[in-house]
Amino acid sequence: MTVYVAEEFSESEEDILRRYFTNLDSPVFALVNLPEVVKGALFARYSRSPKSLRRLFLDEFVGDLDIAGDQTIDATVGLRRAEELYDKVFFEYGDDSVAQLGGVHLACEQASNLLTKVLEWGRLMSYLEQSTRYIAYDARIGGRYRFYRDPGILNSPLGTRYVGEMDRLFDTYASLLPTLNDFFREQFPKDPSDSDFVYRQAVRAKAFDALRGILPAASLSNVGIYGTGQAYEALLLRMRSHPLPEARSYADLMLHELRKVIPSFLKRIDLPDRGLAWGDYLATNRNAMDEIADQFFPPTEAPEPAPRTVLVDFDPDGEVKLVTAMLYAHTNLPETQIEAQVRKMTAAERVAVVEAYVGDRSNRRHRPGRALERVDYRFDVLADYGAFRDLQRHRMLTVEWQQLSPHHGFEMPEAVALAGAGAEFEGAMERSAELYELLEPDFPAAASYAVCLAYKIRFSMQMNAREAMHMLELRSGPQGHPAYRIVAQEMHKLIEEQAGHHAVAAMMRFVDHEPEPALERLDAERRAESRRQNK
Repeated sequence: MTVYVAEEFSESEEDILRRYFTNLDSPVFALVNLPEVVKGALFARYSRSPKSLRRLFLDEFVGDLDIAGDQTIDATVGLRRAEELYDKVFFEYGDDSVAQLGGVHLACEQASNLLTKVLEWGRLMSYLEQSTRYIAYDARIGGRYRFYRDPGILNSPLGTRYVGEMDRLFDTYASLLPTLNDFFREQFPKDPSDSDFVYRQAVRAKAFDALRGILPAASLSNVGIYGTGQAYEALLLRMRSHPLPEARSYADLMLHELRKVIPSFLKRIDLPDRGLAWGDYLATNRNAMDEIADQFFPPTEAPEPAPRTVLVDFDPDGEVKLVTAMLYAHTNLPETQIEAQVRKMTAAERVAVVEAYVGDRSNRRHRPGRALERVDYRFDVLADYGAFRDLQRHRMLTVEWQQLSPHHGFEMPEAVALAGAGAEFEGAMERSAELYELLEPDFPAAASYAVCLAYKIRFSMQMNAREAMHMLELRSGPQGHPAYRIVAQEMHKLIEEQAGHHAVAAMMRFVDHEPEPALERLDAERRAESRRQNK
């Protein structure tokens, strides 16, 4: 057992501390009932003091806190001192890490699908987004369909056309929902052992999946975000210089609310020599790259035909380096010496190292260590925007994407044609493309709102083998949407066959190459119902 010498506090000190610390006698405790900036300032001072955190709190912070009344009330009076200390540490010392010590849960509602990708770009944040698999977009908010109405477009001569065409897209989606629901009920009759609720949910999800391609990128979604002050600062800097007006407008709304909770963490955002200068830097570089790209690759140049998933870069010596990395932490030798020995090993000997390192993975959540990060893969993908939305959320890999347009064509699910809805689906795609072409000259960034999710977008994904294991096993699962499931399956095959990394591919034993299941969500709904019944 760990020997811990507990501090001694007077009764009055204990009475104060119990309000803000989860215990008084353990080396591990949490801070509660304190504003985020107070927590950040306290930790900042903590890093420069020999005192324990609880003693530091009593000696240097509690004097500015309102400790009267209900013990669950936040000690907001302490904000003044905390902000003064934070300013000193952050501005005078330049210690950006202090801004990692306070976080905020932020709800971002009624954001377009273009904006959600901007919101979810950062690695060091957590996101939860509404899913088109569970939300029926035939419902209205305030009597209007759920799509973003860009003020610039609405105030232009195209405003009426924009709203009218969007309404027609949503009308098509709404009218086809019953058709697809009936089709899937006929194709996949209910198992007597399933409840009506489980069966209905699985069929609805299947219908939503088949028709989500009709929804335009202007469709609204809700996103929940948790991030530190530092992560929010980086996000807002990008958003405030973004070419999409919605992103800039939303950044102002976010900054206003965040300053109610962590004001000091975001003071640099609109300072001329800090945030404004950084924003100008980002915007200037983006514009320069747009201009130079147009010089070498004019917009009129047509893309050459390419497969859906292309492995564009990998290391032929990747598995040698992987085995070397696996052994490294278990010796006291230089890496070059270990690699030289690995190159002398037989294939069977290398496999033995890999098998020992990976161990017996009984489920996909058993993931090997960071040696897998020694090997990288870069893929160029051309998939529908719906699939991109799901794959882009994997924050630990590097994702870059091109602007959404109708120029790469669209994917229509086979079920839509079999249900007799192919003509309506294609009509929606034509309407989407025509609206985009009308908007693009005057609204180059906002024109993408008109593009339906069935249209393809080109994006690159670079990942190490550890992240590939996580993403490919998750996204190839039978409950996944077919549009991204096929991409995950193709990536796995390319790692094995083109890169020749058979050991890496074999590690990913939970990648599912089975054909599309009948009702993807059926097993998941069954498990959910079982958990509800066993509570």
